[in-house]
Amino acid sequence: MRRFALVLLGAALAAACHRPAPLTAPAPKGLDAVGPDSFTVRFTTTRGPFDLKVHRDWSPRGADRIYWLVNNRYYDGVRFFRVVPNFVVQFGMNGDTAVQRAWKDRRFADDRVKRGNVRGTLSFATGGPDTRTTQLFINLKNNQRLDPMGFSVVAQVVAGMDVVDSLYQGYGDGAPRGKGPSQDTIAREGEAYLARAFPKLDKVISARVVRRWSR
Repeated sequence: MRRFALVLLGAALAAACHRPAPLTAPAPKGLDAVGPDSFTVRFTTTRGPFDLKVHRDWSPRGADRIYWLVNNRYYDGVRFFRVVPNFVVQFGMNGDTAVQRAWKDRRFADDRVKRGNVRGTLSFATGGPDTRTTQLFINLKNNQRLDPMGFSVVAQVVAGMDVVDSLYQGYGDGAPRGKGPSQDTIAREGEAYLARAFPKLDKVISARVVRRWSR
């Protein structure tokens, strides 16, 4: 019994050591850091890779936040939890509930909409003005009706749009409009809930900045 308890303790300590400290206690100064003028992020997923080019002049605050999150590996392991055919692919809720709690209220101000939400572009999901945090969506079709609602495009898929199109769509939107997961339950139970109830959802294996451009 004592040996079993020691094994459990060792596993718990190992898990704690592998949890990135900046993600559970992000420093405000770091979050405000200015990123490159543009950069490419390669998302390696369970369906293959796709590349996003992020443009700071399109959405400066949004670009800076993505740069910080990717460099601190926030998106590694997250699920594409909302895939609505002919509309959007949404992701960015962390499967580690401690990380998700740390980011729930870390909102940042909106950017002016400078580009249209057309097929292949990426914007932050919001719950109203100045509520952007970590959730992102990729437009699967031209969705310019989102422009007057304040969804500021920050990036565009430049390679691998076929991978984005192939992400599992069977669950659709969340209830009551679809059979997809509840965001409230994701926040409470994390990856355990998604793996148990929605095992077919694809996920990000890793997200890394592979190229940077600066003036």
